[in-house]
Amino acid sequence: MKKTTLLWIIAIIITLGAAYYQRKTGPTYSKKIEISINDNLYFFYLPRSHGGPTDCPVSIKISNSFLNGNIFYRRFPTNEPWKKESFIKKGNELVASLPNQPPAGKLQYYIILTDKGKTTEIAKDSPIIIRFKGDVPVIIIIPHVLFMFIAMFLSNLAGLFVIGKIKKYIFYTNLTFIILIIGGFILGPIMQYYAFGKFWTGFPIGYDLTDNKTLIAVVGWLIAVLGNIKKGRPYLTLFASILLLVVYSIPHSLFGSELDYTTGEITTGFINYFLLSLKF
Repeated sequence: MKKTTLLWIIAIIITLGAAYYQRKTGPTYSKKIEISINDNLYFFYLPRSHGGPTDCPVSIKISNSFLNGNIFYRRFPTNEPWKKESFIKKGNELVASLPNQPPAGKLQYYIILTDKGKTTEIAKDSPIIIRFKGDVPVIIIIPHVLFMFIAMFLSNLAGLFVIGKIKKYIFYTNLTFIILIIGGFILGPIMQYYAFGKFWTGFPIGYDLTDNKTLIAVVGWLIAVLGNIKKGRPYLTLFASILLLVVYSIPHSLFGSELDYTTGEITTGFINYFLLSLKF
């Protein structure tokens, strides 16, 4: 097998691994729940993100007619009294809904299920947090995800070419930077505008972690591109490649946009999240 072919395969494996890790660790992906009640196994997902103007449905597949339950919710972060909604049986599912919130508004919720007198609490001690957002067009979502995925792959490939001492790393350095700009600095802000009403909430105007991750990655690759113009400096490309991999390892949307229900303003980042939590 040729060296370049092997490096392409390794780059694909690293990229797929990073994408899988993002999906498993991100705070907006649905939470997997698996419980057993009276020897009946229930397996379902609870939402942690919802887009558009509709209420967020919460459904649980049921295997018998005795199971019923309630969902308890309140705005986050607040100490408001918990509100309750009963699940309704529709076919082979229990269905309830969480009321829609303004963009970046959050709810925390937990569920209590009952089957033949036996009660099971789900996430009561550590309620699930769901964030609401505006409706982002698919025509924006798909290219954004695709370009960011390609940028990650090209970044890995460029770094591996440096390790393999293949001079074409310069070509992939430049290509990575271009694709990253399109996916992160053009399509990313457009997505955020549709979702939360702002194009940019990172440095220097905010603390949004996702925006700041993108900024750090772009600066790293800009240095690599400029540093390789007149003279080959492979170590800069390797550094940028490792930097992007580290950036991807940080869960997506962690400490992202959050609506402050007391002021009606959208805050971002760990600092604002910490200050808000002190109020309660």
